Amino acid sequence: MAQNNELHIVMFPWLAFGHMMPFLELSKGLAQRGHRISFISTPRNIERLPKLPPNLSSLITFVKLTLPPVENLPEEAEATSDVPLKTVQYLKKAFDGLEEPFARFVESSGPNWIIHDFTHHWAPSIAVKFGVPSAFFCIFNGSYSVFWGSPWVQMTGEDSRTEPKQFTIPPKWIPSPSNLAFRHYEILKRFRSSSENASGVSDRQRLDSSIKGSKFVAMRSCEELEGDYLSILREKLYRIPVIPVGLLPPLEEDPLGNTEDEWINIKNWLDKQRKGYVVYVAFGTEASLSGEEMHEIALGLELSGLPFFWGLKMPAGSEVSPSSMLPSGFENRTQDQGFICSGWAPQRRILSHPSVGVFLTHCGWSSVIESLTMSCPLVLLPLSADQPLVARLLESKNIGVEIQRDEQDGSFTRESVANSLRLVIVESEGELHKAKAREMREVFGDKVMHDRYMDDFDQYLRNYGC
Repeated sequence: MAQNNELHIVMFPWLAFGHMMPFLELSKGLAQRGHRISFISTPRNIERLPKLPPNLSSLITFVKLTLPPVENLPEEAEATSDVPLKTVQYLKKAFDGLEEPFARFVESSGPNWIIHDFTHHWAPSIAVKFGVPSAFFCIFNGSYSVFWGSPWVQMTGEDSRTEPKQFTIPPKWIPSPSNLAFRHYEILKRFRSSSENASGVSDRQRLDSSIKGSKFVAMRSCEELEGDYLSILREKLYRIPVIPVGLLPPLEEDPLGNTEDEWINIKNWLDKQRKGYVVYVAFGTEASLSGEEMHEIALGLELSGLPFFWGLKMPAGSEVSPSSMLPSGFENRTQDQGFICSGWAPQRRILSHPSVGVFLTHCGWSSVIESLTMSCPLVLLPLSADQPLVARLLESKNIGVEIQRDEQDGSFTRESVANSLRLVIVESEGELHKAKAREMREVFGDKVMHDRYMDDFDQYLRNYGC
C-alpha cells in the first residue's frame, strides 16, 4: 500500500478513446500530485495512447490485459474505433472477460482506490471483495447524467420511461423551462442500437451498477458551467457524493512526432485565409454518416462560400475511401475554397489558429471542450450517444447553433448547413455566439480553476483513501 499519503490509484476506462483520453488526463493530474497510477487497458490501446511527459513516466504504469476472443469480434479489435457501431456489442462481451484478470491484478497490487468507467458493472464487487474503495468517473457532462435519473429509484407509474416519446420531453426532476431532451429520430436511433446486445447486460444496467457500487461519482464538469445540474444530481438523484474534477482541458499541444511536415502544410494554408472565416469540420473517429448526409454537408460547405478545413475520416469497417463519399466534382470545384485532410489533423492547433471562425462538430464532449478552450464558436450536428443532449445544453446557453433537421427522420439540407455556418461567421446574429464562446474560454481555458478542481479531488482521495 502507498505510504506518506501517496496513493496507488487504479484507473480503468472503457475501450473507447473518447473515454481513455479523459481517464489519462485525470491520471496525469493525480500523478502530478504525487500518486502512483496503474492505468489499465488492452495492449493495442496502450500502444496508441500519447506518450507520457517525462516527469510523469515513473508514476504512471500501463497495465495490459488481453481481451479474450469472442465470435464476431475481429482479432485486432480492441477499441470502439476499430469496429462499426453494430459490432460494439461484441466488444462489450469480450470486455466482460476481463473481470477475472482484473480481480487478480487488484488482489496482487493492493491499490488504495479503483476508478472505473460505466461499462464495469463487475468492478465495484471486486473492490468490495478486496477491501478497496471504488469510484465511478463519468466522462459525460452533468446534464446528461441528470437526464437519465436515479440509479436507486425504480421509476414506476407516470414517472416511468419505456417508450421513445417519453424521452422527447425533459424529465420532471429538471425545472422548467428546459430544452434537455432527445428528438424523435435521435431516441429511435438509440433504441435500435441498444436492442443489439450480445453481452446480455444493457448499458443502463452497467451504468446503474457502476454508480450504486461506488463510494462517489467523479464528474467531468464544473460548477461554473453546470452548477444547477450538479445540484440536481446531489440533492434529488444520487445517494453518494458527486465530485466535479473540472473539464480536463488538454492544455498541452498536440504531440507532433513525425507529422511536422503535415502541420506545416496545414498551417501554411490556414495562414493564407481571412481571419475568423475558416470553417473547421470534424466529426470524430467513430461518427457514421450516410452518403446522403455526407453530400449535404459537402454541398452546404460549397454553398456557404466560406473557406473550410475538413478532417475527413471514415469510421472503422467502412469499405470506401473518404473521397468516394463526396459529391461528383466537389473536390475540383472547391480546390481553392477548402482543404480536405483524410489523415492526421491536429485539432487543438487548428482550433487555436486565428483564421478559424467556427467548428462544425458532432458535439462529442471532448471536442466541445477543446473548441471552447480556444473560444471557437460551434455549429452543432449531433449524431449519437450523449451528443444530442450536449447540443441542447450548448444551445440553451447560446454557445452553439444547431443545424435545422427534419423532426421525424433527422435529415438536413445543404441550405441548412450553409445558413448555420454563415449565421455564425457572417451575420450580425453570430456576434452573440462569438461573444459567448469568448466568455466560455474563461471557464474552459482557466488553468488555475481546473488545477483547483484537481487539488480538491486529490484531497478528497487522500482523506478517504487513507
